[in-house]
Amino acid sequence: MSTDIEGIVHRFGDEVNTDVILPGRYLSLRTPEELGRHCLEGLDPSFVTRVRPGDILAVGRNFGCGSSREHAVIALKAAGVAAIVAHSAARIFFRNAVNLGLPVLLCPEAADALEPGSPARITLASLQIAQGTRLWHASPLGDEVRAILAAGGLVPRVRIALGA
Repeated sequence: MSTDIEGIVHRFGDEVNTDVILPGRYLSLRTPEELGRHCLEGLDPSFVTRVRPGDILAVGRNFGCGSSREHAVIALKAAGVAAIVAHSAARIFFRNAVNLGLPVLLCPEAADALEPGSPARITLASLQIAQGTRLWHASPLGDEVRAILAAGGLVPRVRIALGA
């Protein structure tokens, strides 16, 4: 994984569930762009007007708890979120994010300290998170998780593995 992510930090707290990330009333929408327009609207109605491609979420504990819908990850990516730095994340959300190519880095110190509204940089190869002169290291990711993220998600990773 050699991709670097640079973007503005947006902060959300603990226990942000998938129903808040993307409310159930939007599950019938068909395109990522449509889903992205409603991302986090119940928690922060102006989020989709502020978020830009490459931006980073700094979140609290148990991010993505609740239902196992992939729509929440699709909406986050479509809105422009390129990575999440979390105190902790719900297991099913974490796996959905990996499968769809959205890095979720577990680093409580960075999740707590990242300044919202300011730029930050994530170096996926070294799992480093930086903002200004501050630097943190996220928890290690397994080799296959890293390979899936590097490929852009599970489907591209399988295509690569199959030589397709």
